[in-house]
Amino acid sequence: MLKISRFTCAIWMCSVAWPLQALAQAGLPQDGLPANVMQALTSAGIPASSVSMVVAPLPQPPGTVSHQSSPVVASGERNPVPAPQALPPPRLAWQADVPMNPASVMKLVTTYAGLDLLGPGYFWKTRVFTQGQVKDGVLNGDLLIKGSGDPKLVLERLQDLMRAIQSKGIRAIHGDILLDNSIFRLPIHDAAAFDADPLRPYNVGPDGLLVNFKALIFKFTPEPGGRRVRIESEPPIAGVEIPSSVPAVKGACGDWRTRLSARFDDPNRVTFAGRFPASCGEQSWSVAYVDPASYAPRVIEAMWRAAGGQLTGQAKMIGQPINGQPLVTGFSLPLTSIIADINKFSNNVMAQQLFLTLSASGNGRGSFAESRNALARWWRQRFGMLASPTIENGSGLSRTERITAGSLTALLQRASEGPAGTAFEQSLSIAGLDGTTRAMAARNPTSEAIGNARLKTGTLRDVAAIAGYATGRSGQRYSVVGLINHENAPAGRPALDRLVEWAVSEMP
Repeated sequence: MLKISRFTCAIWMCSVAWPLQALAQAGLPQDGLPANVMQALTSAGIPASSVSMVVAPLPQPPGTVSHQSSPVVASGERNPVPAPQALPPPRLAWQADVPMNPASVMKLVTTYAGLDLLGPGYFWKTRVFTQGQVKDGVLNGDLLIKGSGDPKLVLERLQDLMRAIQSKGIRAIHGDILLDNSIFRLPIHDAAAFDADPLRPYNVGPDGLLVNFKALIFKFTPEPGGRRVRIESEPPIAGVEIPSSVPAVKGACGDWRTRLSARFDDPNRVTFAGRFPASCGEQSWSVAYVDPASYAPRVIEAMWRAAGGQLTGQAKMIGQPINGQPLVTGFSLPLTSIIADINKFSNNVMAQQLFLTLSASGNGRGSFAESRNALARWWRQRFGMLASPTIENGSGLSRTERITAGSLTALLQRASEGPAGTAFEQSLSIAGLDGTTRAMAARNPTSEAIGNARLKTGTLRDVAAIAGYATGRSGQRYSVVGLINHENAPAGRPALDRLVEWAVSEMP
């Protein structure tokens, strides 16, 4: 039996008691989930009660003719095409109002709210100040760097900032480099709290001055002759001893990380006590730095020296507002580029930086609590009484975040007709071709969904989710939402693929 609640019907202006004839005219399955979706769920050992799924047409621009039938009422009679502000009713709605953990699909809420509240052209600013006098290329005093929560202050842009400082005539600093990350009020971050794996880059916590995602990247390259493997690391980091090579070993590649016997637990030293299989070829390994509080000072000091700058003191985090004489300002990438990284590659810490910015974009200081309040106010303004999401940090890296498939569908529908709709849609992974949906093509290379949908995926231990847009054979565009909360959720990914295929093929 198709589950469409009174609340869901209020959203899509439908009736609770849809008769089977009316459902068929609207293109809705009469017996619940599509047969091939249900078959995949059964094969994975997942009951339909652990699933929420909605497929709905996107609103038609004014003056266009819909490819779908007009909405129906309980009697089966057709109504006129709804006014532009009404959302089209779904073709499929299964447990649409059941709160579910969406995993990283929650990033859609954060990124759309960011676009709507901050604007597509929003920039973060990293400001540099001086305390003291500059004479003959020497700053006799401290250099101050104030973060604004830039989600992607990576090496290339730090190098640009160093060059900009030097272009102002500063080559030597007779003092310290002081770093201010006070734009966010954050609780103590336990990187091991989520899954007891603190060195995973996805467990890095947000920061008002987030430098290069607080990660160390090691590149292993076998040298000719097969006896040694060269190690290159980035970024440069002051006071950390890193070996330049490791012995090579013959044999199959296998689990090369384990064979390296790496130790990352000493903030001042990285060791590789094992060997690297030469048959692996060139490989990279990204690791969260073990002492995140000292990461930005160490990296900024090393980069300043690498750029030819002199420093008599040291770089250090002061964690409080600082003042000085304005020198230069570094600008982030625009928000449209930031959300592409967040959604296409599911970057957790970037999503949290954006979420915190929702409450820090004025002259205040952002916090998770204030951003939750800001998002709740925005949700009421945009979606009225539609069930609001339960948000912890805005990234989906959470056991407590919840949203209904109906609410996600309404968000996708509204976003598609908004002024930033194109930027929002283009931030999503192209099904089977890039980002987090590449594996879809491996599971079914002939899937009609490949290239015909843009999607955000979500994965946790007991969550598999997908949400985004699909284009049907007729050219009609749909929002597609599929949420699975079950211990066998990872095995349910093919069922989500089939949901997207069902939308693209426009099966009755």
